[in-house]
Amino acid sequence: MTALAPSHPATDAELIARWQSGDQRAAALLVERHATPLARFAASLGVREEVDELVQDTFVRAFNSLESFRADSALRTWLFTILKRLLLDRKRAERRRRDVLEIDERDAATEYDALDTMVGDEMAQRVRDAVNRLSPLQREVFSLRVNEGMAYAEIAVAVGSTEGSCRVHYHNAIRLIKEQLNDD
Repeated sequence: MTALAPSHPATDAELIARWQSGDQRAAALLVERHATPLARFAASLGVREEVDELVQDTFVRAFNSLESFRADSALRTWLFTILKRLLLDRKRAERRRRDVLEIDERDAATEYDALDTMVGDEMAQRVRDAVNRLSPLQREVFSLRVNEGMAYAEIAVAVGSTEGSCRVHYHNAIRLIKEQLNDD
């Protein structure tokens, strides 16, 4: 009769190593271990809707940038930080959308005709053309910032660059688009 080795739950570091080696079950175990505390943390920050989506996005972001996790702090702390940044980014994006949507009724057009459609379509095409003339990296940074409302730190992780470099690419993209629109 052989003695059974004492059963002990794997540490986060062990599960990360297993996941990086291709063990998908290890990722599931990390999610099982940390999802509920992350949901509670989100609720403590005032999140009432889409908690599950926020937690899921936290894990997606974490797993996509796991190689940058230095283990200076606990995995849970790092996950909490990611969740908080996602939440802040969502709030900023929501504020931007709300600011864009707040239109004074005096500014609203009361009539709309075919010329408006033609001018709008022409301007949209000019903007698309200007964006297409950007370098691939500028286009990606511009798109993530404008369309997705991502913070520069997130964009840096997404494109594999630095935050400062992403700021420069974004501002250069804006300048080039404005120049292109003014030249046409």
